[in-house]
Amino acid sequence: MSDTTIDTNVLGDKIVRVLKTIYDPEIPVDIYELGLIYDVFVNEDYDVKILMTLTTPNCPVAETLPLEVEEKVKSLNDVKDAEVEITFDPPWSQDLMSEEAKLELGML
Repeated sequence: MSDTTIDTNVLGDKIVRVLKTIYDPEIPVDIYELGLIYDVFVNEDYDVKILMTLTTPNCPVAETLPLEVEEKVKSLNDVKDAEVEITFDPPWSQDLMSEEAKLELGML
């Protein structure tokens, strides 16, 4: 058993970098900049829980997107397990998008 502890903030940054590689198929912006990620929790066992939403409840990737997020986060060496929870409370709105996303979509 090694004594090396991973800084959960560093791990959080790694997770965010992975999330920024996942795109909504209908919008050319990653799910992080779109504001679909509400929260990322990392416990001391390096189990990750991601609370996220979808642009709409009947989003065409409602089945596959959470799985993609889970798989990509699990692929990080420091992550022991990852679980994605989908919520529609609060519902997603364009207000949750980053400035970068709004620029990308010509909304600014």
